[in-house]
Amino acid sequence: MFYIKLPYFKHVFIMKKILLLTFPFLLLSIYLQAQETSPDSTWKIHGENTFLINQSTFSNWAAGGVNALSANLVLNYDFNYKKNKWSWDNKVIGAYGLTKQKDLGWRKNDDRILLNSLLGYQAAPKWLYTFFLNFNSQFSNGYNYKSDGTRGDLISGGLSPAYLSFGPGIAFKESDNFRFNLSPAAPRFVFVTNEDLATSYGIDEGKKSRFEFGASFDAYYRKNIMENIGIENILRLYSNYLEDPKNVDVDYTLNLFMKVNKFVSVNAGVQMIYDDNTILTKEKDGQTYDGKGLQVKQIFGAGFTYKF
Repeated sequence: MFYIKLPYFKHVFIMKKILLLTFPFLLLSIYLQAQETSPDSTWKIHGENTFLINQSTFSNWAAGGVNALSANLVLNYDFNYKKNKWSWDNKVIGAYGLTKQKDLGWRKNDDRILLNSLLGYQAAPKWLYTFFLNFNSQFSNGYNYKSDGTRGDLISGGLSPAYLSFGPGIAFKESDNFRFNLSPAAPRFVFVTNEDLATSYGIDEGKKSRFEFGASFDAYYRKNIMENIGIENILRLYSNYLEDPKNVDVDYTLNLFMKVNKFVSVNAGVQMIYDDNTILTKEKDGQTYDGKGLQVKQIFGAGFTYKF
């Protein structure tokens, strides 16, 4: 039998926040699906709720190993509108994950809030004049863990950081599965709710926000590489004209979806981020220091998926 200790419930509260965040979009999807019964429907809705579980258990295993358990909840919705020359594509993602190893307690392994919105007006076949909006943040605190497994300093928090960018541009759209957008004049705001974290994200000490102005490029590509196996690519680039425009911020995500049956799937993903203004706490030879570098996150699991 599996028991959950009391500290776990604070993470359950975070998952409830994810559900509350996405509940309005769930209601909207149900309403829009009802509208799709009409031949004049202008909406396409895609959504999936995925609960992934990973477990490894060892007992008297000669090769050794560490007992581990992880659970991830991902809510992923697309709301796409098309009528005459107008289109409006929206993607909403809420994700939270926990992992537990023997004697180390619960730690988060995924924490995302993502909203992408692209309003377009057709200028030519497959080309659009656009206005985009992107919001990216997280739900809860994150910590730096030392090599001995103990918890170190706070390095992130709820809405710390949060990124908001928007601006006009031009886009190419082959289909809902392949599109890219370029905005040469895109303001971006970086926020923190905790002032103690400001300098870790390029914000001046004592302040809670930073303004940038530059060029933004977003691309999305999804393809079924074989029956019941799909691959998804999401790329975001940003160059700040006001400070070191040659240092381009990169955020790339690769997701692999493998469908077992209607309700069971195997998902894998890797996300890589490089932001010249993000200061990372690193450890080497027992010493900690601050520096810049490539951030990498990988997730793999099998679980239950419900799709619209």
